Amino acid sequence: MGDHDHGSGDDLHVHGMDLVRAGARHQKPLLISFVLIAVFFVAEAVGGFLTNSLALLSDAGHMATDVIGLGMALAAIRLASRFAEREGSEGSGSHTFGLYRLEILAAFVNSLLLFAVAIYVLVDAVRRLTSPPEVLGVPMLLIATGGLVVNIVAFLLLREGSRESINVEGAYLEVLADTIGSVGVIVAAVLLQVFGWTWVDPVIGAGIGLWILPRTWRLGSRAVRILLQAAPPGLDVDEIREALSDLPDVVDVHDLHVWTLTSGMDAVSAHLMIGVGADSHSVLDRARDLMIDRFGISHATFQVEPENHSGCRELTW
Repeated sequence: MGDHDHGSGDDLHVHGMDLVRAGARHQKPLLISFVLIAVFFVAEAVGGFLTNSLALLSDAGHMATDVIGLGMALAAIRLASRFAEREGSEGSGSHTFGLYRLEILAAFVNSLLLFAVAIYVLVDAVRRLTSPPEVLGVPMLLIATGGLVVNIVAFLLLREGSRESINVEGAYLEVLADTIGSVGVIVAAVLLQVFGWTWVDPVIGAGIGLWILPRTWRLGSRAVRILLQAAPPGLDVDEIREALSDLPDVVDVHDLHVWTLTSGMDAVSAHLMIGVGADSHSVLDRARDLMIDRFGISHATFQVEPENHSGCRELTW
């Protein structure tokens, strides 16, 4: 009866300190990418103004959101890590879940920035189509080529971590779009130089803006889903309930919750009602093994209560 976390044994009750989050594992490539992109953003923004190229300015604007997003992600990861280290040595404080959600907030804010940039680029592209300004093709080509090199390096650095962390995935998708954007700017510069097609620059700039929007929606919706504590994608809550109910001695499962704290950190909690006289420790062990082996959730909190217990019925939510 009462609350039990995971199972028995001292090694099973040590949580948090030995866990390296997905985002924290990839701080170094994030930092290197941040520095590379930040340095080249300045060059691209200045070049865009000097050459009067919307395609170049749109790519620089997108690169600016990369800089802000990567900076927020790095800051969130570092703050969460420091808080976890401090709380682990000094005991629990008021933030009982740590500051891990800062990484998700950073991803959400980054998606809002991307939306703003995409809308601005699309509006400016329409304006330039009706009144195209003079664009300097050769300097635009040189700057875009340098941006392509920087983006390819960052792309390779972030590819591995994008499979584990929503922050790193966001950065990875940003860099991927920047790479395509740089290719688009190079194509625009070549066509402008060879054929003098002034309409190519705003059209490709608008294309980059349209490329940003669906990726931004995906990133933002994933962040919102985590913030709303929805069940992780790919996990069926009804299937989890049924699997727990099928365990020996379990007669009922209620108050079941499954959520994501941050990338790579899924959690589950539930009340398991067992038959009178059943061994609660064996039920806990089987429930813990089930969550790890079948559903891949290692952080599980189960309250085991006998069949004749009625306290839970007093809850109003």
